Amino acid sequence: MKHLKIALDWTANTNHLGFFIARELGYYKERNLEVSLITPEEDDYKITPAKKVELGIADVALCPLESIISYQTKEKPFNLKAIAAIYQEDLSAIAVKEDSGIKSPADLDGKSYASYEARYEDKIVEQLIKNDGGEANLEISYPKKLGIWETLLKDKADATWIFLNWEAYQAEAQGEKMRYFRLKDYNIPYSYSPVIAVNGNTVEAHRETYSEFLKATKAGFFYAEDHPQEAAEILRKYIPETEKELDLVGSINYSVAYLGAKENWGRLDPVMIGRFVKWLDDHQLETETLKTYDLIYKILD
Repeated sequence: MKHLKIALDWTANTNHLGFFIARELGYYKERNLEVSLITPEEDDYKITPAKKVELGIADVALCPLESIISYQTKEKPFNLKAIAAIYQEDLSAIAVKEDSGIKSPADLDGKSYASYEARYEDKIVEQLIKNDGGEANLEISYPKKLGIWETLLKDKADATWIFLNWEAYQAEAQGEKMRYFRLKDYNIPYSYSPVIAVNGNTVEAHRETYSEFLKATKAGFFYAEDHPQEAAEILRKYIPETEKELDLVGSINYSVAYLGAKENWGRLDPVMIGRFVKWLDDHQLETETLKTYDLIYKILD
């Protein structure tokens, strides 16, 4: 049996359904795999999932595609590769409270933004504001990552970046009315988030293991599509106690609509990725010249 350690990008949520279901229902064991799931709670997010792969703490990381770009172009590059995308469309957005008076990104001028301190994040949000006609004079703070959502709810920040299939459901459960700005609606061709990432220097040597892992994970996600109620009960065991009242079935149904066709789940479209890489280059957010195929490694057929 092969043992894989998976560094998740957040506390257990709908984006992780396939992993929890595949482990719970024995899909990994059927393929002679043992899978451990590492959540950021274990170290209070002191080490990011991508960094855990670089350090050898984890075999697989869940992260946005820009982490792949960032790791390959940092001062001491690391060959992080994306091997699959969870969804075929970005489900993230910039969130503000509905009663904040912020009706579009331009209204974020002079407001505060709680950042995860990702390499391109702040500039992407500033460009979002500019694309809506604002000046992007944004006040940016860097709270503890796992507490960022709370800063928005407690009015310690006016905006932050969230997932529509998770924090939006948290807000609904807490009776908070929110407004969301999706990047694609403001001419930012944001790419995949999250992707499944591995060490590109060793991926070929472990290709068969990763292939079996992806097939089992895929089965987990599509089980959720076919059995949302049962999937919700599995996920409920792992999510934080404060989130037990979420409409998990609603969150799951929203999410699985973006899995894509079963036969090409995990697809990483080079055109979509290339568009985002070019956008980063055009806006001087990245100076390295990258080819799309430097960022991905195809394992699934």
